[in-house]
Amino acid sequence: MDRMYRVLAFWTGIFAVMFYLGHMPTTSLIFFGQTGFFLLLSYLKLSERMYLYIFGAYLTIFFAGFTYWTTFMMTPGAGGH
Repeated sequence: MDRMYRVLAFWTGIFAVMFYLGHMPTTSLIFFGQTGFFLLLSYLKLSERMYLYIFGAYLTIFFAGFTYWTTFMMTPGAGGH
């Protein structure tokens, strides 16, 4: 299970670099933070159950934040320039 967290760190790192190259520095910093978080967790040698609990908590926080952002912070119709 620790290897899957390294895979998550790899992909969030790739996304962070792409966001940085796309001139989105705030988003790239968020993804660099997630990369560090996943990489740190991958070397803790936790039990599989604990890795699943942490991933479930991560998903819960992400979906709550994403739902808040899309509901209250995004301007409707702002994507059409």
